[in-house]
Amino acid sequence: MSLPRPRKVVLLVALVATLTLLCCGGGVTAVLLGGLTDEGSNKVNASLGCGKGGPVDPDSKLPRIRSYGAAQIRNAAIIINVGTDLKMPPRAWVIAVATAMQESRLTNLGDLGSRNDHDSLGLFQQRPSAGWGTPAQVMDPVYASTKFYDKLQTVKGWETMSLTEAAQRVQISAYPDAYAKHEPVATQIVNMLADGAAAAVGSSVSMVCAAAGEIAASGWTLPVKAGVGSGFRTASRPNHQGVDLIAGRYTPIHAAASGIVSKVKCDEDHSGRQTCNVDGYPGKGGCGWMVEIQHAGNIMTRYCHMVQRPFVKEGQKVTAGEVLGRVGTSGNSSGPHLHFEVHLNNDRSSAGAIDPVPFMREQGAPLGGQG
Repeated sequence: MSLPRPRKVVLLVALVATLTLLCCGGGVTAVLLGGLTDEGSNKVNASLGCGKGGPVDPDSKLPRIRSYGAAQIRNAAIIINVGTDLKMPPRAWVIAVATAMQESRLTNLGDLGSRNDHDSLGLFQQRPSAGWGTPAQVMDPVYASTKFYDKLQTVKGWETMSLTEAAQRVQISAYPDAYAKHEPVATQIVNMLADGAAAAVGSSVSMVCAAAGEIAASGWTLPVKAGVGSGFRTASRPNHQGVDLIAGRYTPIHAAASGIVSKVKCDEDHSGRQTCNVDGYPGKGGCGWMVEIQHAGNIMTRYCHMVQRPFVKEGQKVTAGEVLGRVGTSGNSSGPHLHFEVHLNNDRSSAGAIDPVPFMREQGAPLGGQG
């Protein structure tokens, strides 16, 4: 069963390729999706304080993102609208959209016959036989989204769980690890439809931007709250594959997002020595004490020059904001700082490295306070 076509639907859309997330004190009113009845009245759902966007009339052309078309993006807007009506924070919107991406590709699926997973229906593939509601109810995107959020609220600590763990607690899927891969695009969709809401932190729809230890709706946070010193692949340091965040010795270093620790080591210097429990110096070589984490979307982050052995172990699951170790100056270093890298495709070589500054800005956790 599909919803009646509105006379006019207004979406606040910022093109993802040019989206700039702003930390600001005031609120920006976002009209996520209005006119869900033939009366066509628009509805203001949230006051957002991070992000920038502009109104688009989807009657002429609905936005697309990757392989998701107008109807699918409209279903995502419904999911977000329901979340704001229920006073759920933006992190919940990202979780819900990612879950629907995995379950139905944001398509309100009806009875597919032999291709159905038992009697699963709708955006979230909820099963009437499992108590989610009648077939007509779970085929209503508003009802289905409401049921998802209601169940999510019963999961203790969902706000700090990884997306895939929180979604699995609600859905009890046969493929519990499948949700994680949708987190980056779900974040982009929420940003696009909700005026950059992936920058928001906290448990309400009042928006402030992420600081060290605070988790943005995107699931990302600052590794340390510090200014950016040496930048990514500068003219003077073309082989510098990350950025240096200048912080005092023993400052806690946070995991930038949930993931699995893939490497913990004392990196060898140019002489092949592993001498990380002493201060380093320029030209010594190596990262000193270091940690690497694999995240959803095949993203890897690296943290270098810790003052002592990191607090985590290889294979350990970590949550966003979890303390990995403390700032130091081991390895190739001229003073205390965190060298922070972001790599795509889980490629830990220089070929996979990207500039962390625009990447983190897009996640709603801008480094060095850059908006």
